[in-house]
Amino acid sequence: MKNLNQFFWFCSGVHINTLKDYPTEHNKYVGIGATIFFTALFASLSGGYAMYFVFSGDVAAVFFAILFGIIWGLAIFNMDRYIVSSISKNGTVNKQILQATPRILLAFMIGIVISRPLELKIFNKEIREKLKLSYLNGQRSKIDTLNNTFTYKYGLELKKVKDLVTERDSLTTDINRSRYLLNQEIFGDKTNQTSGKVGYGTYAKQKEEVLAQKVNRLDVLRTDITAMEGFIRQRRDLDGITSERMFSGKQLDSLANVAGFADRNWALGQLSFKADGTRELGTFLAISFIGLLFILFECLPVFVKLMSDKGPYDVALMNTEESSIHGSFKNKDYHIAVIDAVQETKIENETERQKREIINSSKSAVYGE
Repeated sequence: MKNLNQFFWFCSGVHINTLKDYPTEHNKYVGIGATIFFTALFASLSGGYAMYFVFSGDVAAVFFAILFGIIWGLAIFNMDRYIVSSISKNGTVNKQILQATPRILLAFMIGIVISRPLELKIFNKEIREKLKLSYLNGQRSKIDTLNNTFTYKYGLELKKVKDLVTERDSLTTDINRSRYLLNQEIFGDKTNQTSGKVGYGTYAKQKEEVLAQKVNRLDVLRTDITAMEGFIRQRRDLDGITSERMFSGKQLDSLANVAGFADRNWALGQLSFKADGTRELGTFLAISFIGLLFILFECLPVFVKLMSDKGPYDVALMNTEESSIHGSFKNKDYHIAVIDAVQETKIENETERQKREIINSSKSAVYGE
């Protein structure tokens, strides 16, 4: 238990030797340190999960996820530890709030970053369904675009086929009607289009000749239609339209499995909207509350530090810092005094040396003369 407390003290960024002298402060900094530790732990899991999707399908995906998760968790831990430990309780309330504002903004951004990958995991099932629908709509749109482009490109050929088919259908109906009239003529049925004479007479031969012409024309139409449809099928194959198909359920599952982080993040954002573009309030609130929970969790150490009263540890730390600053200034004065004394000694020695040189030079000049 003692080692665990000291570990959380380390996480909170306190001066452990000073804190040990004030037992009433122990639990407060254990709580702050535990909050910082678990925030870093969640950040590590979140970062690892995000990196796993970045390298999804790679054999080293798990290794990279673990490595990045550890690095990201340590980075968040270091920033949180610095944020909390840098807030001084020795200033006024306004000064403390002003000092903490940038830290709160940074904590707010960190909370958003570490919450997003975990939101992706929580709403994984809904995200997969949204991705499937998106891929299906995308494939349908692609096929429609290809068909529209093909129709514009080969409009004359398609119109010609349509006209030939219309003529063929009309001619087929006319041939059936002509055959019926021919049978009526042969069997002597009296109508406004038959003579009523039984047998294969002049009128029957005329009707048969007309029927033969229509059948020949029908054969020509069928040949032309077959040739044009073959040409269009060939064009469709070359333009890649024939090979395009709507995705099957198995293909959609496969695409959803390999979806990257960006696609999944987009799908999560789309969950907050209905098909008509209006807000889906329930899903929006659920996603928002999860994000706000992590933001609050990230900001909590800063809020705890701000809300807590100035304790004996804070006073002792202030005294220690003031003593260190005072000692630093004294050390500065000491070093300046030493440097000044050394410099004065050097000046005196140099002065004496040059005096002796001048005196010796003067004596040499006198005796030399």
